[in-house]
Amino acid sequence: MAERRVVVIGYDAAELLDIACVTTALEAANWQGATPAYRVSLAATGGRPITCGTGLTLQVQESLERVLGPLDTLVVVGGIGHEAAAGDRLILGHVRRLARESRRTASVCTGAGILAAAGLLDGRRATTHWQWADAIAARNPDVVFDPGPIFIRDGNTITSAGVTSALDLTLALIEEDHGPELARRVARNLVIYMQRPGNQAQMSMFTTAPPVADGLVRRIVDHIKGDLSGDLSTTTLSAAAGVSERHLTRLFLRHVGRTPGRFVRQARIEAAAHLLAGTSLPVAVVAARCGFGTAETLRQAFVDRYGIPPSRYRSVNSSTSVSGNTAAATMSSPGT
Repeated sequence: MAERRVVVIGYDAAELLDIACVTTALEAANWQGATPAYRVSLAATGGRPITCGTGLTLQVQESLERVLGPLDTLVVVGGIGHEAAAGDRLILGHVRRLARESRRTASVCTGAGILAAAGLLDGRRATTHWQWADAIAARNPDVVFDPGPIFIRDGNTITSAGVTSALDLTLALIEEDHGPELARRVARNLVIYMQRPGNQAQMSMFTTAPPVADGLVRRIVDHIKGDLSGDLSTTTLSAAAGVSERHLTRLFLRHVGRTPGRFVRQARIEAAAHLLAGTSLPVAVVAARCGFGTAETLRQAFVDRYGIPPSRYRSVNSSTSVSGNTAAATMSSPGT
């Protein structure tokens, strides 16, 4: 193979960062000696310049109508113009055509909605920006959308989450093509201190959830966050709330979208993930502090949620590790 030809499909009001993360990382791979090298181009209908959602105008290299395969990789980006693009028959027709002529097809952010509208995600698992996941899923009931992971691979189709997760996706593609050492060199060149695994959650429950409106539930949530190592069984929590277990469960489902038990488990996993990434505490100590009791219980929880054990999670995400020793990204699907 003389080169790996990559075509990025853009459109008016596409997200500039979606495009730049992919194209810059692939060109950085070329600078670092990728063999065969990537030949990257931006294509749009009519070969006309596109005005990104940020207001900046990009000159494209190819007219979408004239792009011919075979391609190594087809990438469809997202942006505030994704809904119009997903309703454009011309764009969808060429996306379908080029996907058939590509070794693999990927989307960034809300570009998954375009792949879905083209019928390329039917029967597959996919992800997209967490903020748009419900709306895109509602329009595409034949696709199993999971807004949690940073990216998901299903066969030769890879979908990624919002905006800068395109870097994680592209680094994983580089690793797949050229091995982990080149991917690490690219990450260092781009001053990325870590390479996140695809099954790492896009957003934390502690930063994305709005304040709980119900005073009783908010009090119990604060209690959980402040005492992760304590007894947080539904029985104990309902006694602290002064209501029955059944009523507390109803309140949690209504106001936080999950049962008390599931909320506690996720809170503990996220707290443990934070300690593993940000401290050098032994895994057994992290497990005890976060209410798992034993390192084995913590390991099982991490494998269920992230598909990797705590030690692997730490090696990939540790802010104290040297970037050159960062483990490579994984494209495995998350546990439920």
